[in-house]
Amino acid sequence: MGIFTRLTDIVNSNINHILDKAEDPAKMIRMMVQEMEDTLVEVRSSAARVIADRKELERNMVRLQEAQDDWYAKAELALNKNREDLANAALIERSKLAELAAGLEDERGPLEEALTKYESDIISLEAKIKEAKQKQRSLVERQQSATSQLKVRQKLYDNRIGDVMVRFTQMEKRVDDTESRVEASELGREKSLSDEFADLEGQQKVADDLAALKAKMAKAKSSDSKPAAKK
Repeated sequence: MGIFTRLTDIVNSNINHILDKAEDPAKMIRMMVQEMEDTLVEVRSSAARVIADRKELERNMVRLQEAQDDWYAKAELALNKNREDLANAALIERSKLAELAAGLEDERGPLEEALTKYESDIISLEAKIKEAKQKQRSLVERQQSATSQLKVRQKLYDNRIGDVMVRFTQMEKRVDDTESRVEASELGREKSLSDEFADLEGQQKVADDLAALKAKMAKAKSSDSKPAAKK
């Protein structure tokens, strides 16, 4: 791909659109920045060659003008010495140099146009590089923030689940203890009406506590499974 084709693609590219389609935006933007910077080096090198060509052209035009002035002076000298033939020959040489100078002047226009185009391309390319680097910094910051949040959420989630499981185990032990006391109290005697109601109340209390703990665990799991809101 030629430098002008790459440059046109870069200048006309939509960075956001490219990143939206990329599987790895961070890697893609690094590649884009590198490509832009490489192209910028090439554009500057090409512009430097044009500037060098323009300077060479200007030096040649100065030399041609000096040579024309010299032949004109010789023509004047020949006329002063009544050598019209020599004066005529000197003016012919001067005319030839004038034609060469005119040809060089025609070359100046394309060089100036190319240099103007290079300058415009450099400005556009530098703007694109700046935009891409801003996107790169933004991506890095977002990645660091997301990673930090994920670590915090994982830590909180792990601690929360651990705490709930410990409490659940404790509750199960309380249920076992209560059931054991109920069974022990029934050994060797008949239950009175008050005892039976007391047993029912005790069992209901434990059942209520267990239901409340299960509801709390379900709520905690539901909260942790919700995706974090996008910035």
